[in-house]
Amino acid sequence: MNIRILSFIIAAAASMDVSLNAQQTTTAVISIAPGRFKPTLESLTNYNCPEWFKNAKFGIWAHWGPQSVPMEGDWYARNMYIQGHRQYEHHLATYGHPSVQGYKDIIPLWKAEKWDPDRLMALYKKAGAKYFVSMGVHHDNFDLWNSTYHRWNAVNMGPKRDVVGEWQKAAKKYGLKFGVSEHLGASFTWFQTSHGSDKTGQKAGVPYDGANPQYQDLYHPSAAPDDTGWYSKNPQWQKEWFTRIKDLLDKYKPDLLYTDGGVPFNNEVGLSLITHFYNSDYQRNHGRPQVVYTCKQSSEGRWVQDLERGVMGKINPYYWQTDTSIGDWYYNKNWKFRPVEWTIYMLIDIVSKNGNLLLNVVQRPDGSIDPEVEQMLQQMAKWISINGEAIYDTRPWLVYGEGSTRTGGGSFKEDFKYTASDIRFTTKKSTLYAFAMGIPEKREIIIRSLAKTDDAKQNKIDKINLLGYDGKISFFQTTTDLVIKLPEKNPCDYAIAFKIKGKNLKPVPFEVPQPIVAADKNGNYILSPDMAHLHGNGIKVEEHGGKPNIGFWDNPNDWADWRVSFKQAGLYEIRATVATIHNNAGFTIELLNRRIAADVPITGDWSKFQEISLGRIEVNQAGEYSIKAVPTDKNNWKAINLREIRLIKVQ
Repeated sequence: MNIRILSFIIAAAASMDVSLNAQQTTTAVISIAPGRFKPTLESLTNYNCPEWFKNAKFGIWAHWGPQSVPMEGDWYARNMYIQGHRQYEHHLATYGHPSVQGYKDIIPLWKAEKWDPDRLMALYKKAGAKYFVSMGVHHDNFDLWNSTYHRWNAVNMGPKRDVVGEWQKAAKKYGLKFGVSEHLGASFTWFQTSHGSDKTGQKAGVPYDGANPQYQDLYHPSAAPDDTGWYSKNPQWQKEWFTRIKDLLDKYKPDLLYTDGGVPFNNEVGLSLITHFYNSDYQRNHGRPQVVYTCKQSSEGRWVQDLERGVMGKINPYYWQTDTSIGDWYYNKNWKFRPVEWTIYMLIDIVSKNGNLLLNVVQRPDGSIDPEVEQMLQQMAKWISINGEAIYDTRPWLVYGEGSTRTGGGSFKEDFKYTASDIRFTTKKSTLYAFAMGIPEKREIIIRSLAKTDDAKQNKIDKINLLGYDGKISFFQTTTDLVIKLPEKNPCDYAIAFKIKGKNLKPVPFEVPQPIVAADKNGNYILSPDMAHLHGNGIKVEEHGGKPNIGFWDNPNDWADWRVSFKQAGLYEIRATVATIHNNAGFTIELLNRRIAADVPITGDWSKFQEISLGRIEVNQAGEYSIKAVPTDKNNWKAINLREIRLIKVQ
């Protein structure tokens, strides 16, 4: 028999043995701990977020594993199998062709030889973290714990250390709550690139190593042609996910579990795992659950909703979390790290809106952190030692803040240019805290929400302290604002916090100046939901597909407008990105005394958007103009979702 054929048969037999062993563990009936909760949305409404999470506000995450080795950033294990991708090109030049030298050959190179979890945890605690989250398993299907059901794990391979276990030991030593993140649910479809091959060149048609049956327990079997979503439809994989993540929970009993996506598989499998997590803890804590489950799905209190690299636009009545990173998710030698002030402003804004910040601190493949990252942690520690009083154990005020900077509205939006006029509030018992998101040149802070009112008993301020400063702070109130005088020297380099004591402190409503939409570098204008002035009781900014849109536009009397500053005259094409479930829907753009009507095609789902063209319009003179989006016919109005309007410069 041909040696190559014999080798293939032996490899296939080995793969079948692995597959059968996995099948024995995953086809068993899903079992969950008995208790108060059932795997239904109705039952999970009985969950209450524990006080430790409400008070913690700030956590640090170790998004770390074998994908750090190439130092080329996130999703390396997937993208190295996409011919032409920069990570494919790096892999080809550095390690060899992925038909031979694949991701399985990256794993042994992850040694973690300089990883000192005890030392890092001490730095994280000093920097203000109240909880720590370890990577449990990423989409690369490599478990970072002593896995019962999966041979591809960090105890057997790579560093040959129980990464989750060692992180947990360090977290407990320093008094931090401990969490784990699982990204496994999406792995089955995410990793299908490993089953492909080059489309051109000398290796065209030669299968990548993911097609080798010997390694199918790492790369997964081939997915069905129609199985292409974030979560696989394969029931066998869904059960394997449940078995392995349940093993993680039962072994380490973490305080928090993060899922990278919505509730996995959108059926009883995902809800069963959440129920098992809650009920197991319910038994341990005598009927007072202390665990947190967080995923990227609106919860109405059933779990903690997570936003990736984004913030809420306003106070959310349910506790939520932002997950973000000071750089790329995995170490990327081509990325610059965020400055410490970016982290501080993110933290303040999130806490003012009832959220927590989970910050990924990027580690090198060997487990160490760069000197500039360590310096950032030291700067954070200095700031938090002064201002932590206004962060920890606080709750939102009646409004989150004031100022001209528009923030939030969904995921993947986290870069905002704050100024000293942007104010954020937190409260603790009878004390109000006000953060100024910058240091003013004029040496005074103006807070319009705390102006005098006709009611002499409202907003009666007795005393104001500046955190980190022992001297007296002078202030005065007018009918338009509260003015706080600053000392000559700032107590810290970034945002400063005032401790305000008084009676009947309530925000005074005032007119917020509408932001001006300016041209981008190509001379185009993007009219986003966050820049709009919304008119009406129903219409509002919501999130669909990880991006904000103007929705709940059910009332024909509601409308939106933008202020746009045209630097020069020109011809523009108007395009809009819209969604609707209705036939015969439409809206009209009003600009320069012209009305341009648009028919919105039925997209079939509120989260399925389509770009349409409304035609062209001539702007004859530079200046500032109002652009309105209004119902075309109020008597026949059909609701739409409006993601954005773009004015594309034609000439």
